[in-house]
Amino acid sequence: MPKRFSRPDPQAPDPEAESTAHEVVIIGTGFSGIAMAIACKRDGIEDFVILERADDLGGTWRDNTYPGCACDVPSILYSLTDEQNPHWSRLFAPAAEIWEYLREVAERHGVTAHIRYGQDVQAAAWDEDEQRWEIETNVAVHHARVLITGVGALADPATPALPGLDTFAGRAFHSARWDHDHDLDGRRVGVIGTGASSIQFVPQIQPRVGALRVFQRTPPWILPRGEVNISPQWQQRFERRPWLLHAARGTIFSLLELRHTAFTHPRLMAALNERVALRHIASQVTDPALREKVTPAYRMGCKRILGSNTWYPAISADNAQLVSAGIARVVPDGILDADGVHHQLDTLIFATGFHVVDSPTWSVVHGRDGRSLLDSFDGSPKAYLGTAFAGFPNLFALLGPGTGLGHNTVLSMIEAQIAYVRQALAFRSSQGLAAIVPRPQAQDAYVAELDAAMEGSVWTAGGCQSWYLDETGRNSTLWPETVRAFQRRVAHFVPTDNELVLPHRAPAAVPA
Repeated sequence: MPKRFSRPDPQAPDPEAESTAHEVVIIGTGFSGIAMAIACKRDGIEDFVILERADDLGGTWRDNTYPGCACDVPSILYSLTDEQNPHWSRLFAPAAEIWEYLREVAERHGVTAHIRYGQDVQAAAWDEDEQRWEIETNVAVHHARVLITGVGALADPATPALPGLDTFAGRAFHSARWDHDHDLDGRRVGVIGTGASSIQFVPQIQPRVGALRVFQRTPPWILPRGEVNISPQWQQRFERRPWLLHAARGTIFSLLELRHTAFTHPRLMAALNERVALRHIASQVTDPALREKVTPAYRMGCKRILGSNTWYPAISADNAQLVSAGIARVVPDGILDADGVHHQLDTLIFATGFHVVDSPTWSVVHGRDGRSLLDSFDGSPKAYLGTAFAGFPNLFALLGPGTGLGHNTVLSMIEAQIAYVRQALAFRSSQGLAAIVPRPQAQDAYVAELDAAMEGSVWTAGGCQSWYLDETGRNSTLWPETVRAFQRRVAHFVPTDNELVLPHRAPAAVPA
């Protein structure tokens, strides 16, 4: 990989710190935002900016720097289709490597010049008179004909409102905002949560800390993980023979697509993957009491399936304890659990996930009638093709409601959505339209189709309460079918599904 680029100076004056107007504004510089920006340039759209609240690009892979952070999808799939990377060092690439890849791709395509750092979007409203979006950040106001959000589901950490948390006298932080200045050596550390982040960093910190208490609400299903290094020789082969890289990528993608059947047929999931996971527990956990604590009582796939060879040994170590009693309250020197046991701690690490179904972005974007996206959802996020919203002209969301995956790479979903957005923007331009907005009937029909496909799947009938579900109990996070099915579903822009809005005013005449 190329050497790391120097970070922009967050204190440098913003060249666009006043009101600006653009054809397109993109929010976020993760994979969604960068890939959308590249697509804009390929389509000849140069009048766009990307608003980024941080001082560097990268999204999830910039923010998550905890020990052991890595991709849980084979890294050969974790790249853009036209920007495949032959130099991944491992089957599951570490976070820093993914971040470096994204930075290099952005730089090579010239999209970094379009990024405005340090701009946190605080409000975005559709102006019906001007037929454009007004986007207010902490330092500027931008106007755009088209607004595209690339914020993603893993942008804003969620920390539970535990009783007494404000009394804790030690250091507390979320895994997505890791405190690298806080030395964990010899500390009494409490980790809250046993999800995807926790199973990566707990094995890394367990040998260093004096005492480790892991507070578990629900045990995850964990499969053995193939920790394979990709040798320099194979990297050279992939670089010299791109067809070999494409073939390997296609094979792994197809194998992961086959996994989808098990998610839609819970009995098949039990017959196949659950047996492997139970054998994994039996081989690594010798203590019967601990084995009972870590054995899930719901169908695999109902929550996110995890992969690790080191989680069970870490929580089985002499200095570690898995606490499943629940947290009664936080006290100044630790945690009091629901059984009345006082766990003395000087550090709390929250591995409690993100605001997914309640993304803060939904509350700041306001449509035609002045209502926010959040209000329009009525407790359950919905979108047309997971990408556009009735009542919100020229608004597109990458990785919007109903586009998450439980079996394959979301980058393929992002690229399918971008292909759809490109078609929509090209149609708008060719027809001289001011705006495109999904018809409510089309959105309702699509959502009904989505919900029908979700019925009976492990995600809704698996017997668990997951972060995929919103406050109504509906799974508004995941796409229930294969990636290829989504690609087909969004392959064509359908004008009749949309209201096609003409400009209020005719273009100014060109002087003779």
